[in-house]
Amino acid sequence: MTTIAGVRGVLPEHRYCQQDITDAIADWCLSSDSERALLRRFHQNAQVRTRHTAVPLERYRDLVDFGSSNDVFIEQGTVLGARAVTEALAAAGLAADDVDLILFTTVTGVVAPSLDALIAPVVGLRPDVKRVPVFGLGCVAGAAGIARVHDYLKSHPDEVAVLLSVELCSLTMQPQDRSAANMVATGLFGDGAAAVVLVGSRRAEQLGIDRRMPEVLDSRSHLYPHTERIMGWDVGAAGFKIVLDAEVPVLVEKYLAGDVSLLLDAHHLDSSEIAGWVCHPGGPRVIEAIQRTLGLEHGELELTWRSLAAIGNLSSSSVLHVLADTVAQRSFEPGSPGVLMAMGPGFCSELVLLRW
Repeated sequence: MTTIAGVRGVLPEHRYCQQDITDAIADWCLSSDSERALLRRFHQNAQVRTRHTAVPLERYRDLVDFGSSNDVFIEQGTVLGARAVTEALAAAGLAADDVDLILFTTVTGVVAPSLDALIAPVVGLRPDVKRVPVFGLGCVAGAAGIARVHDYLKSHPDEVAVLLSVELCSLTMQPQDRSAANMVATGLFGDGAAAVVLVGSRRAEQLGIDRRMPEVLDSRSHLYPHTERIMGWDVGAAGFKIVLDAEVPVLVEKYLAGDVSLLLDAHHLDSSEIAGWVCHPGGPRVIEAIQRTLGLEHGELELTWRSLAAIGNLSSSSVLHVLADTVAQRSFEPGSPGVLMAMGPGFCSELVLLRW
């Protein structure tokens, strides 16, 4: 088994209410009253109250091309990522030179060497740290990252690994894109980062980790057929143009219950036995579809709804923020099972079985 020893989510300092962001985008990008009215409707329906942005709102006018936006991603992403790793390690009671592997994920910026390499000397990672940068998983990467690190630590039980997610979604905004998908995205996605420290079984025994922290028992991945254009990016001269199909909730209702059953059945569990659901806040319609297909009450995903309202959808960082909130605000009987889950481009799902 793998133990989650520490988890922290961090946010940029610039925080705005949804109305201020809506008004700013309408002023920059839209001219007709009908487009402005549509934008406001999409933003209101997102059920997001506040969001954080990598830079002050007025600076976005100056980000005229992909290069200028990506420069901000590198600059601000390094700062946020270093904070997330430092705080997660402190929460775990570990030092930077304890880290044997770092898996870094993002889908909102591009840099080589990857951001984990830029962060390494800032936080003090060892020169022989193993690095695994991952691009393209999008929203699912927070859950998939935990699963893949767990896979690694099963074979390296004495080691310490860090999962780092940095997502600055605001920098992908396309001012010339009048599509409904872009209008929805500008009202839903926010900026943030998160880090999770995981340790192998023998290292966990040595550390005596707080029993409020969950163990990772198993995971399951599912890549759904013929869904490549459901979610993702079209990459062009202007940068990342959102691909976001309205069919996402339909796919959730079609597949998710079966995916969950397959994971739980392998451990002789039923969904009624799950004490804690740690769910990515994909958006109101997606969360509602999850509740319907799994038979969950609104309160069982309360922390997911709260996260959506307070910070928006942070792509791969979001489910890790919900995990951090769950650890900080909920208590479970020892041995209680939990499920952490997210969905993303592919279209796909990743489920992680936890035990508190």
